[in-house]
Amino acid sequence: MELEQALQEHFGFSGFRPGQREACEAALDGRDVLVVMPTGSGKSLCYQLPALMRDDLTIVVSPLVALMQDQVEALQARGLGDRVALVNAQRDAATNAETLRRAASGDLSLLYVAPERFASPGFLEAMQDASIGLFVVDEAHCVSQWGHDFRPDYFRLADAARYLGAGSIVASTATATTRVALDIARRLGLDDPVNVATG
Repeated sequence: MELEQALQEHFGFSGFRPGQREACEAALDGRDVLVVMPTGSGKSLCYQLPALMRDDLTIVVSPLVALMQDQVEALQARGLGDRVALVNAQRDAATNAETLRRAASGDLSLLYVAPERFASPGFLEAMQDASIGLFVVDEAHCVSQWGHDFRPDYFRLADAARYLGAGSIVASTATATTRVALDIARRLGLDDPVNVATG
């Protein structure tokens, strides 16, 4: 399916905002991507659209439960509820376990998780058989000690992406100085990333 066609079908948009097409094409090509776009400029579409066009699983790591919930609900409202889910500490263990089972068996396109989840050996074990294409690090400035929201849990993510055999990493943030952007790329081990920045 062509990008424009998928954009219209899944999101109802007739055209891309600046930077979105470039990021989507890179993610579909299996490239590492660093997306720096202001809040409200459509960063999430840069990984959601490729995820919905791919045959494998996209894991989205976000530190903000409310943001994950909002994104999942927005996709559900577009009729994509059977392809997207989240696991977090506010849901009971049985619900989370069933969600992970569905993710590992290929029933989901997008799985949203908090960075703390990667500290759990049980989580990594449950995801070991999943076919993971994109590993998305949202709020990626949290990985940088130069960033304003540094979180130690983010240090595990590059290792986790490699351990799970992810095809490529998409790092996404609204705020990154040049120094922070370079630090994000280094700490996540981005391989010759496509840099998409709009202001």
